[in-house]
Amino acid sequence: MVVDYAGLVVFGGVYLVSRNLMTATWGLVAGSAAGLLFGLAMQRKLALLPLFTGLSAMLFGGLSLVFHNTVFIKMKLTIVDGLLAAGLFGALAFGKLPLKVLLGEALKLSDGAWRRLTVRYAAFFIFAAVVNEVVWRTQPEATWVLFRFPGVPLAALLFSFTQLPMMMKDMKAQEEAAAPPPPSE
Repeated sequence: MVVDYAGLVVFGGVYLVSRNLMTATWGLVAGSAAGLLFGLAMQRKLALLPLFTGLSAMLFGGLSLVFHNTVFIKMKLTIVDGLLAAGLFGALAFGKLPLKVLLGEALKLSDGAWRRLTVRYAAFFIFAAVVNEVVWRTQPEATWVLFRFPGVPLAALLFSFTQLPMMMKDMKAQEEAAAPPPPSE
């Protein structure tokens, strides 16, 4: 979780103290770098998704800092979530189940459930990207910061919880199908 959220936590904290998006962007870049280094030191490797999100935070944050333009950091979520959605839909188009590859050890789901979960997460990423565009283009900076943190992570957590009934139903169906038939008398 340190790798996933270090940058955002520092970003949010620095913004609360400074009320300056450029200063908070320094926090995002530094926090993301520290989170990636911490994850690497602790596990000697980094999972693909935290690596992707951490590097993208550093890239878009760095662009904002270099060009003194907060548009880059505001568009980061739109671009990253759009790429994640495209990657998920693209993998499905080629018959791949990327979430199964990422989480298959932790969750035992049928291929149909993995497909449904992949489509739902791709749709969530598209929704988050669209809402980000609306919020940063129409709302004050402070509103966008609250939307970005803690709003988006909380929305993602809530969305994940809404997927539990489908996953539990699929796991139960698989257990029942794999159970040996009762002995005949």
